[in-house]
Amino acid sequence: MKRIHIQTLLGSTLLAVILAGCSKILEEQPRSTYDPNFFKTERGVQGGITSLYAHLRYIYGQAYYYNTCETGTDEVTYAQSADENFKVMDISGQGNITASNSRADVIWGSSFTDINTASGIIENATQIPTISSALIAEARFFRAYDYFLLVQTFGGVPLDLGSGELRFNTSAIRTSARNTVPEVYTKAVFPDLLKAVNDLPAAPRVIGGATKTLARLYLAKAYLTYAWWLENPNNIPTYPATDRKDPDGKTASYYYQQAYDIATAGIASPGSFALQPTYYDLNVGSNDRNSEILLYADRTESSEFYNASSLTFGNGGAPDNFAGWMMIWNYTNIRSSTSPTTWTAVSSVQRDAVQPLGRPWIRMCPTIGVFTNTFADKTNDSRYDGTFTTVYRGNWNKQGTGLSTVQTLYNANNLPIAPGDPVLTFLNSEPATQITYPSAAGNSNVGAGVLPGRADFVVSPSGISRIVYPSLWKLGVYRTDNGNGLGQPNAASTRPFNIAKFSELYFIAAEAAVKGATTTAGRSARELINVIRARAGKWRWDNNGNVAKVADYSAAMTAATPATITIDYILAERSREYYGEGYRWYDLVRTQKWTDLASTYQIGGSNYGNHTPQTVARTIQPYHYLRPIPQGQLDAMQSSAADKAAYQNPSYQ
Repeated sequence: MKRIHIQTLLGSTLLAVILAGCSKILEEQPRSTYDPNFFKTERGVQGGITSLYAHLRYIYGQAYYYNTCETGTDEVTYAQSADENFKVMDISGQGNITASNSRADVIWGSSFTDINTASGIIENATQIPTISSALIAEARFFRAYDYFLLVQTFGGVPLDLGSGELRFNTSAIRTSARNTVPEVYTKAVFPDLLKAVNDLPAAPRVIGGATKTLARLYLAKAYLTYAWWLENPNNIPTYPATDRKDPDGKTASYYYQQAYDIATAGIASPGSFALQPTYYDLNVGSNDRNSEILLYADRTESSEFYNASSLTFGNGGAPDNFAGWMMIWNYTNIRSSTSPTTWTAVSSVQRDAVQPLGRPWIRMCPTIGVFTNTFADKTNDSRYDGTFTTVYRGNWNKQGTGLSTVQTLYNANNLPIAPGDPVLTFLNSEPATQITYPSAAGNSNVGAGVLPGRADFVVSPSGISRIVYPSLWKLGVYRTDNGNGLGQPNAASTRPFNIAKFSELYFIAAEAAVKGATTTAGRSARELINVIRARAGKWRWDNNGNVAKVADYSAAMTAATPATITIDYILAERSREYYGEGYRWYDLVRTQKWTDLASTYQIGGSNYGNHTPQTVARTIQPYHYLRPIPQGQLDAMQSSAADKAAYQNPSYQ
């Protein structure tokens, strides 16, 4: 019998929850374990269903898992204050990824308890007359969702948790055997998602609930990912070792076509979902939970109980949403002067609970190529402006003491600035006039340079380093309780962490089309990508300019799209659309483009004043395309050393 150690027996240490009957929201109630009979009651099924949503908080917004999705790709490297967890993921000579330091353990620990909860609901809920097939379909969606996440990350994983394949387990089991990748897809992921597509409603049962469109997105993505796995263009090894053959004899081409058909069906029948009119609208905190978001890990600022974490101080652990801190540099070290003649340094940009700022951790940073290649077009394409904070504005007047009444400070070139003015700017491109950088920290205290006539300190794209870089605006904090002050910048974000977006249906269909799927009229790869690019060309707000900007560059954006779309182009578009959201490692692994696109990168050093780009090489090996089975799992198994070694993915043993 195939069995796996489960950290808690019947459900999870997550918040078990009950549904608030008429409020259309999910209301939580603490529960440490589930009795088997719990899922034989209406209240129990509803509580179990809601816990499936709650478990998302322990994955999304968890910064160490987030790090495994981004660091080491062409999007992100480690930053100046990175510890081992971040440095090893860069695969650039800063240590090796091991079963102990790979934080993919986050999903191993969370997903199997969630899978078991879902299985308990699926097995028992049909016996309750008041439970609809649509509600059970939510459990099927989450079981498939977790298995899909696991199989992409680790390869084949166990389908039997101790009571039989896809059965609800009620006993502590200390042995385990892994199924193969094709078994996980064809026995678990595809059947559950197909049933979810059939039974889920077009409109969500509750705010943020699973829908037919969401299930279609993940079914299409699973088909696409499995097709790539079958094709295996670069001969990447899999584990457990198995032939790259579908059990039903279907080919990669078949699954590419299925991915295209399911994705375009989702576009044609979106239910209550739609693209937002601009990229800014999609990502601004005041518009969270908008029509483009199919699934999110929710938080709230209205209650610490329902938020499951403090509203005043984040502790850097789940279920806090603290991923957004990782790519924020220490802008609070920026200095201006109280005197126009004698430099008298004061802190002009305070830590503030607003989306452009937030709490700095300096663990991750963008590579220079992100600014020079990925976001080369910063004029027409709004996605650069809607992704990064590139202008740091004075807010010294909000601190409540000392400088709160001072209306003028002096900055670069000893020129005056007022609250709200730019103090430091990351330039869009290299300026015609050479920037004068200090040899170290300089007056700005962070090594930023000056240009003639400008009151703001500046850094050009080539001057970006591991210690000074544009921060990730799109994941920035948003609070409504700041008043006129700095709010609670040390608290974890109370924003939802977006997991699935309606826009990805266009990318999935386009990628399948490039891989040979037969397309329908009006939905070629180029036409699908141009829907996204046209939206990217529409502006209503200049985020870093902090001014209204009504402009439509969609014609220029779509005209610039290549006539022939390639996988590399789709990956570049995906990076522009989803930069820093946790997609990138999975995208590069799925398409087997990780080595091609991320084996070298450029970045400045870790000290203030380091503005000379360094080219860094990564040693990405085929075995890196899977993460190691966590050491905690191996330690919990009552197996021989040889069996544990065989259980582990090769080269991590």
